[in-house]
Amino acid sequence: MHVVFFGDQHLETLGGAQVSARLQRQHLERAGHVVTVVAPRRWSRERPNADDPGYLDIPSVPVTLDREYSFGWPGRSTDAFIDRALTRRVASGTPMPDLVHVQADFWGAVLGYRLARRLRVPVVHTMHNRVDVGIEATAPFPHVVLRALNLWRSRALPGSGGGSSGWDYLRGFAREASAVTAPSHHFARRLEEHGVFPSVDVVWNGIDDEVRERVLAAAPAQRMPARPRFIWLGRMSPEKRLLPMLEAFASSGVDADLEIVGGGGELERARRLVAQRGLGDRVTFAGRLPYEETLSRIASADALVQTSIGFETQGMTPFEAATLGTPAIISDPDVAGEFDGGIWPVPSASGEPERMAALAAVLRQAAGEISSGTAPVPSARVAEEFLQSSRTAAMIAVYERVLRG
Repeated sequence: MHVVFFGDQHLETLGGAQVSARLQRQHLERAGHVVTVVAPRRWSRERPNADDPGYLDIPSVPVTLDREYSFGWPGRSTDAFIDRALTRRVASGTPMPDLVHVQADFWGAVLGYRLARRLRVPVVHTMHNRVDVGIEATAPFPHVVLRALNLWRSRALPGSGGGSSGWDYLRGFAREASAVTAPSHHFARRLEEHGVFPSVDVVWNGIDDEVRERVLAAAPAQRMPARPRFIWLGRMSPEKRLLPMLEAFASSGVDADLEIVGGGGELERARRLVAQRGLGDRVTFAGRLPYEETLSRIASADALVQTSIGFETQGMTPFEAATLGTPAIISDPDVAGEFDGGIWPVPSASGEPERMAALAAVLRQAAGEISSGTAPVPSARVAEEFLQSSRTAAMIAVYERVLRG
């Protein structure tokens, strides 16, 4: 089958949804299927896979200072651009698209549903984003922004309904979906409870099987004597709570090392905080790393620290860590609930100072257990079910059900 992916960001940019879609594409193609990826063109200097015929990069403008992320306007000219590019791809021997898989929540979602209307093919929509929480964390007037988003969606996709909330916004898209999937049980449950879709398929995002094997083969068989090694990775934006985590690490007083992997708008503030709190000898910034190198760093760490709360629809990093044998400190109770042990859950707290104090206490606990050799062992079930091969098989089953219907 020929599946057309739609994303809000290019799959070679940093982010859990992008990593997930990139792996899905690889494994679908290994299974003999064809995937075309429609997403905004990257503007960053590094442009891997620029000549990949499976990438259909739509015209875009950069939206971040580092030019990593970009925006593609979902207008008629972009629709025509996509149609022409797909026509050329089909003329070169690629079969006609059978299905659209939307892995976006904004301009990519609109473009995907509009293409599905033009081709009269079904849509599978993987919802990666807690739109309500994300807007509240990043926008100065979230209620106004959500009303505007709903109005924009209703005009860009006529017939999708109105609304004023984040759930209304997602519900408007899902009205035309043949299936909706979510990357966790807790997010699927919320989507169903808010009437977004009656029955949401849970398909975790996964880890590349072969890369995992290589990383584990290269990892040392036993932990070398050293002070505990923590790792934090992700996009450096407010909802990820990097700065509160650094404050908690400083106040915990743990004799441990902390590696920060990733980039984003809060990088310079994080560097200043590390200098101000005198953490320069214990905290290092690795920057953005390739996928396999990132997994190697996770495998080499004693514990991963996950700090966002209420924002994640899955939270891939603790799952990646568990699959590599590294336990995780998990701040989000929903994410922690996906695991059957093998983690350090951070107790819930009402305010940011209380949250930082709770995280600091768990950092001390984890450091002590790592040093004494009593750290929890990650779940074998999670390690097995997080492999991308099993996740792709589950998604193909969803595709086949939709196409039969």
